[in-house]
Order: sequence, then C-alpha cells, then structure tokens
Amino acid sequence: MSCFILPKVLEGIDLQKALRRIGIKLNDIKKSYYANQKSLLCLKKRVKTKIPKSMFPSRQEEAEIIQVHEFVERYRYLINEERRAEIEATIGELKSISGEERELYGRAILGLRGSKEPSRLGLYFVRFGRSRIIDTEISSGDIVLISRGDPLKSDLTGTVSEVRKNFITVAFDQLPPKWVYGEGIRVDLYVNDVTFKRMEENLLLFRHATGVKRQIRNLALGIWEPEAAKPVEFTPQTRLNPTQIEAVQKALGSELFLIHGPPGTGKTSTLIELILQEVKRGNKVLATADSNTAVDNMLQRLAKHDLALVRIGHPARILYELEEFSIHAQYEKSLEAEAIKKGWEEVGLLVKERDQHSKPTQARARGMSHDRILTLAAHGKAQRGVSVATMQSMAKWIKMDRKIEALVKDLRFREEQAYQKIIASADVVLSTNGMIMSDLLKDNDFDVAVIDEGSQQVIPSTLIPILHAGRFVIAGDHKQLPPTVLSDSKELKISLFEELIKRNPANSSMLRIQYRMNEKIMGFSNQKFYGGKLIADESVKDHTIADLGLSQPSSYEEILDTTPVVFVDTAGIEAPESLPDRSTSYQNLAEANLAKEFTEELLRMGANPYHLGIISPYAAQVKRLKKLIDTDERIIEIKSVDGFQGREKEIILISFVRSNPKGEIGFLKDLRRLNVAITRAKRKLICIGDASTLGHDETYKEFLDYIAKEGKIVCAKEVGCKK
Repeated sequence: MSCFILPKVLEGIDLQKALRRIGIKLNDIKKSYYANQKSLLCLKKRVKTKIPKSMFPSRQEEAEIIQVHEFVERYRYLINEERRAEIEATIGELKSISGEERELYGRAILGLRGSKEPSRLGLYFVRFGRSRIIDTEISSGDIVLISRGDPLKSDLTGTVSEVRKNFITVAFDQLPPKWVYGEGIRVDLYVNDVTFKRMEENLLLFRHATGVKRQIRNLALGIWEPEAAKPVEFTPQTRLNPTQIEAVQKALGSELFLIHGPPGTGKTSTLIELILQEVKRGNKVLATADSNTAVDNMLQRLAKHDLALVRIGHPARILYELEEFSIHAQYEKSLEAEAIKKGWEEVGLLVKERDQHSKPTQARARGMSHDRILTLAAHGKAQRGVSVATMQSMAKWIKMDRKIEALVKDLRFREEQAYQKIIASADVVLSTNGMIMSDLLKDNDFDVAVIDEGSQQVIPSTLIPILHAGRFVIAGDHKQLPPTVLSDSKELKISLFEELIKRNPANSSMLRIQYRMNEKIMGFSNQKFYGGKLIADESVKDHTIADLGLSQPSSYEEILDTTPVVFVDTAGIEAPESLPDRSTSYQNLAEANLAKEFTEELLRMGANPYHLGIISPYAAQVKRLKKLIDTDERIIEIKSVDGFQGREKEIILISFVRSNPKGEIGFLKDLRRLNVAITRAKRKLICIGDASTLGHDETYKEFLDYIAKEGKIVCAKEVGCKK
C-alpha cells in the first residue's frame, strides 16, 4: 500500500481540494490516518499517479502515524463504550432494584434529613443526616443524585464533600431547592460524565503531540525506547528502607520510571520522598492519582514539609481539613481577590442601573441593530414606530451593557491571572488525572509527573498527567486489582503501568520490605505473586492478635487463637452456594452465619469493631453479611474485594462463597482478587470456604497447601460450627 503525507490535518472539502492539486480523487484513497498534525493517505492498488518524492514518509514516520492514529481511535471507542455502560448500569439499577437493596450494595443512602450548612468557596452545602449509621461506598468527590421518593424523577445532582458516621455533606453549584431540607431524602451514587469527556479531549491532544510531548507519547506507546535509568544519589528527607532509596535514586535519573509497590511496602511514602527530592532539585511537580482519596493522602503527607502546595479540584472534593491548600481557598486569601470582588460588586450595581432602562428586545427594537439604535438616539429621532424616549432608553441600556461586558471580560481575565499566579508559585500541584484537563490546569506543563494508583487506572486516564510533563514516574502494583471497568472491554482492564513494566523492566524497581502483615499472612502472596522477594519488617514479622489485649475465646478456640492464618473448611456442614432471586451474584448463607459467629466471639473477646473487616468477592454475599452483622450501635467494615483494595485491618475474615459439586469457582479465578483479599489483614486472617470446591483450581490448591503448612485448616463440623 503506497502512502503519502499532507502537512496538515485535512478532511472533507479541504482534503478534496488538496488531492485535486496533485491529480488524485478522494475515492483513490483507501485509508486515512491522522497524527503529528499531518494526514497520512494510503492509495488503492489500482491508482497510478506521480506523487513528488518529498511527500512520501520514511518507514518510521509512517509506522508512528498509523500506530498513534489506531491507538487513539481504539481508545476513543472504548471510553465511549465504558461511558455508555456506566450510564446504563446506573439507570438500570435505579429502575430494577429497591432503594433498600441499593443501600446494602453501598450505592444509596436512605431516610435522610437535610440541614443547611454555611456556604463557602462559592458553593452551597447541605448536610444529610440520620440517627442510623451510614455504611456506604459513596465517598468524597463522588457525583450523587438527590431525590425525595423516586430518584428517576429527580435531576438534582451534587458533589459529595464529606461522609461521616451519621451524615453525608453534599455541595451544590446552585442554590438547592427548599425540599432538600425536609425528611425522607435519598442520595444515590451517580455517573460522572465529565471524566470521560476529559479523557477523550486529552486523546485528541495526544494524537497531535509535538516536541517533548511527542517524545513522552512515543515512550508511553512503546514507539521509542527510554534511556536506561541512571541512579542519582540523594540525602533522604524521610525514613526510607534500602529498596525505597533504590527506587527514588533510579526515578530521579529516568525519563520514564515505574515503582512496583506490593501490599504494605510503603509505595506512597516512596513517592513523597521522590517529590521532595524533585522540588529540592528545582523541578515543578505534578502529583496525581485517579481518586480524590489518593490525592488527598499525598497532600496530607506533603503538608508536613515546607513546600508551596496547591490542590486543584472542585472544593467539595477536597478533605475539609486540607481546604487551606485548595486553589480556591488560596485565591480568596490573595490580594488580587479583594480588588476583583469589588469589581464584581460594581458589576452588580451597573446591572441594576442598566435594567432601569428599556432592553432592546427583538419586539421592541423592531429589527434595528444596536449601532442603529445608538445613532438614532444621538440624533433624537424616532423610527419604525419606536418613540424618541424609548429609543434613548434603549441606547442607554446598550451603552451600560457594553460597559458591563467589558468590565466582566476584564474581571475574568484578572481572575484567571490570579489563579495562574498561584499555580506558577507552587512547588507541587496536586490533582486527580481528570482535573488536569480543567480550564485551570490544561495549559500548564510540569518538569515531572508523579502518578499514584497507576495500576488501577484505565490507560486514557494515565495519559492525561504524562502529557503535561517532561518526565513521569508511575507507582502501582499490577498483581493487585486492575482498573474497574463495567463494559466488556478486556483492553481497558490493562493499565499503562502494567504495559510499561513488561516493556521496560530496566526502568522499574520493586519495593521489597512490607510493614503491614505477619510473615505467615504475607507468605503465600510473596511466593505466588512476588517471586519470594518480599521481606516482612521486624516490626510486623511476628505480630499477632495477642498484642491487642484480647481475652481468650470461649468458643471456636481453634479458629480464634493467635495462629495468623486459618482456613475454616465448610465440608460436612451443608454450606451450598445459591443465587438470590433476580441476581447474577452468588451468596452462601452458611458461610455468612459462620462469619457472624466468629465476629460476635471476637467482639466478646474485646476486639475493637474498627479493627475488623469482612470481605467477600460476591456482592450478594456482601449484602447478606451486612444484613446479618451491621447494627446501629457499631459498624464493621464489610466490603467486596474491590472495595477493600488499599485498605487494611488488624483482623480480616474472607467468605469465598463458592461451594458446588462441579468445582466451579467463577470469577474467583481472577487471582489478583485473591491476592488483594488475603493481604488486607495485619495480624489475623480467617478464610471461610469449601476446600473441595476451591481446590479444583491449582492456585487455590496451592493456597490451601500453604495454610496447612504455615497456619491451620479447621473442619467446621469438627469444631461445632453451625449450618
């Protein structure tokens, strides 16, 4: 296939004209590719024409344009499919299941009463509270739908500012209706469409990148090879272990670097040191993650150091205690803000004065232009049935309106300059990936982008920060859960972190000392997923629940002793899996009852409810467990595996659910889900499941063999476990 280049992006009539000049028709073109601000056009075989040699690309340029074009088009399609899937899933769930069920899944909060909170940063805040404890997956920064009765009949959306034990605070851009202050308010997790639009907008910039941005793009896509990391010596400003120091040294000397942080190895701590060192070297840093929680986590840690920090984002998405770092809070404290505020007050007075005159509406102006009205009024003339008095009143309205328009334009320019001054003076700018494409940030570039949660992000999300920096460092763990995706796309479940670490092992470093788990809890994941390279720090290596000051168990002694890892085998107590009505998610009533009994006994032994966590891979089982175990007096965290990623508890119970004669384990086969589940516990891991079912899978068989050797397997029937 013969291909040639036009030095512009040309389509439609413009393309036809350009082709005509070189004697080619549009239907002679077999395929068009667009990248690098050029058009690559490939001719059909039958076409015989003489094209100047200067228009033929090199093999490398042709391959680059094709690869970039196909990548962008593919991911534009995929993110639109994901957007559609999210909207359909949300609306479908709102239609098909009750509010009570949706609340059990953590995606709704019912029975709330609204109360007015003080306005700040140009937003209106409402606190929705109730006496019952709120246990939800909804978190700060989420978009929520507020309704009274039927959510499908409401169009009121807001942004979650804060979630506490008995209330959730929501921020509104506009003054909310009075009914939000009544009883019976419902809050539902909703779709954030803006994120998808920003990813798509960035992909188009990515397509036509030039200079440094093109270099970064080509490194990310594997078109070009990065130079090998050249370690840079530094004096740590925080406490680091040797593997963390090695990672920072290499990251400082790389244009592209990947920090692999297995569970509990201090991945974010390593990033904080890296950021401190980059600032010390005089570099401007963009620190990002996909979630507001992860960004605020970095901000909290950086706030302990003497740095100029600014957090970009909707004010409601920033933790209240970190609000001083918000760009909006910093703007309000600036000298410029006071003068601009007075300017807006002047605009308000001018609007009132203007509106005392006749507005030149279409009916009143009778088709006359504003300039014509001004001319006639200056000469004291009437026309088209419009009196001199009305003409002069309209002229005064026009003059005042033009004055207001000029003043507003100037104030907006000054506002933008004030915000950009804050960004320019910051050592570190912190933002979610999506917010980088907001008007505040999208025209800013940085020396280095430091990206947390890299393995949990879809590729188009990670591409946003890297396209705004001359170098980038991504931290993550591709052995834990991939990006959360609702569509059927397998491609979206592969993160850029995972792609790059496979392609560039020399530009990566694995953190190897973990500070969370007892060595026995860590052991299986270490062998199976991390090549046996992890080392438990002395501070956690041998810690058990004996350190928590618990009393001795009065029942289930074999299960609730100080052994770090226990598997409770449900064989012999009739614990079959089941599918609830109208559900595709499995539950296991017997396993749920066992989890309840073990939990109750642990509480009787003196365990703090906040030290306990219960995990199940299946949403229906999570729902069943919440019904059985949660009370208004206490709250024990009960979540899916996905909901527990990034979390830890002193004691973790896992219900594996699957129990059937065929040995079918469904999506438990996603071994990353197993890795996450079993690495949340610090001192005690209790697994509940059917060993005969799970053992059909080779990895689960290895897991059971490991527990038999390093912990204990207890038959539920033999220790008096009930059905």
